[in-house]
Amino acid sequence: MVGTVWLCPGQGAQTVGMGKDLAERFPEARDTFQAIDEALAFPLSSLMFAGPDDELTQTHNAQPAILAHSAAVFAAVRAAGPASVAAAGHSLGEYSAYVTAGALTAPDAARLVRTRGELMHQAGTERPGTMAAVLGLATAQVEAACHEASRDGAVATPANLNAPDQTVISGDPDAVRRAGEACRTRGAKRVIPLKVSGAFHSPLMAPAASHLRIALDRAPFRDPGFPVIANATAEPVHDAARARRLLTDQLTAPVRWVDCVVKAAALAGDGARFIEIGPGNVLAGLVRRIVPGANVVALGTADQVEQFLEAA
Repeated sequence: MVGTVWLCPGQGAQTVGMGKDLAERFPEARDTFQAIDEALAFPLSSLMFAGPDDELTQTHNAQPAILAHSAAVFAAVRAAGPASVAAAGHSLGEYSAYVTAGALTAPDAARLVRTRGELMHQAGTERPGTMAAVLGLATAQVEAACHEASRDGAVATPANLNAPDQTVISGDPDAVRRAGEACRTRGAKRVIPLKVSGAFHSPLMAPAASHLRIALDRAPFRDPGFPVIANATAEPVHDAARARRLLTDQLTAPVRWVDCVVKAAALAGDGARFIEIGPGNVLAGLVRRIVPGANVVALGTADQVEQFLEAA
C-alpha cells in the first residue's frame, strides 16, 4: 500500500512564536489550540505565541506545546493527500502520532504529555542526569563505549538512535562523561553535551515510568485507525493496551528512530510520502539520511501548509 506516513517531532523543536501563524489562518488549528488550552486550564497557546522562552523550554510546557503544534497542523491538512498508512513520533512525538491515528484526542494527549513532562522533571531532580549527542560514530561503537563507562553504580546508555552515525547517550553525569571520552577515542567527530533536565530514555527515568503508567491507564485511549510505530520496539502498534504499555516502556528505553523509519517505509511501500508535522524539520532531515530518495516534506508554518493544500 502506498500512502502517507506522519512524522511528529520531539522536545527541543519548540520556539517562541510557534503555531501563531497557523492559528491566524486556519480555523481548525485555532480550534485545536483553544481545546488544548481548555483541557490544561492554562493558556498554553499564549506561551507558545509570545513566550517567554525560559518558560516555554521547561519540560512540562515544551512537551504539550510541541504536541499542540503537531496536532494543529494535522487538523489543517488531514483531509488532503493520500491515505494515512502509518505514523511515527520521536519521544513525546509518539503521543502526537497517536493523535493522528485517532487513538487520542489532542486535548487528552496534551494532558498526558504535560504529566509526562512533570514526572520526567521530578525524576531528574531526584537523581540528576544528563545527555550528550555523539556524531560521526556507528551505534554499535557508542553502545560499547556506554557499556565500558557504566560502573560503580553510574549508568550510561544509548537513548536516541537517530541515524546510523548519530546517537544521543543518557545517564549519570560521570558515566556520560566517561562514555563521551570513550566515543572520542573510538573516532567520534563530536560529542555535544545537551541542556536537559534529566537522563531521558534511560533507567534513571524508572520512577517517572511507574507513575506515567497510572496516567496512561486512566486516559481514554482507543485502538489507532492505522499503525503507530513504537519507539521502544520499532514495531507497529494496532491496539490501545499495547500502546499504553509501550509508551510506559518508552521512558526508560531508547528511541529506535532508525528502525522506526525503516519499518514505516516498509509498511508504506514505494512512493510513500513522509510528512513531518510540527515545529522544525529535524525528522525530515533524518528520514532523508535513513531512506535515501524518500519523498519527504515538513509542514510547520502556515505558508508551508497553504502550499501543501494547494498542491494536494
